[in-house]
Amino acid sequence: MKLNELKPAQKATKRTRVGRGIGSGLGKTSGKGHKGQKARSGGGVRRGFEGGQTPLYRRLPKRGFTNINTRNYTEVTLTMLNKSTVEEVTAETLIKDRIISKANDGIVILATGKLDKKLTVKAVRFTKAAKEKIEALGGKAEVI
Repeated sequence: MKLNELKPAQKATKRTRVGRGIGSGLGKTSGKGHKGQKARSGGGVRRGFEGGQTPLYRRLPKRGFTNINTRNYTEVTLTMLNKSTVEEVTAETLIKDRIISKANDGIVILATGKLDKKLTVKAVRFTKAAKEKIEALGGKAEVI
């Protein structure tokens, strides 16, 4: 059996034809009943409409806001930097080495874990402890 050989079960794809006589079971009013907004062509109400009653989304209190100027940084620990294959570490090299999936608005180096090798790290921000640990091994911490 192959994916291109799969077929739906017999009679599973039968279309219901409405308004085609009394014998079909959906003749005359085509399952819409008699008169009213929902029986008309193009009839019905929009999503969230509650018959003129104040809708739920307007009755509930609104809280907080979304800051449009916020920066979303990708956090990188010293343990993650150990997995790097290059000596000059940037956001692009970390993505290439599959250490991070995307850089967002830049990377921030955190002091979590131990650093085992001398590296030149280029990032948007460093924690104080991370900068000290990188420089203690003879590496450089460059702010972009």
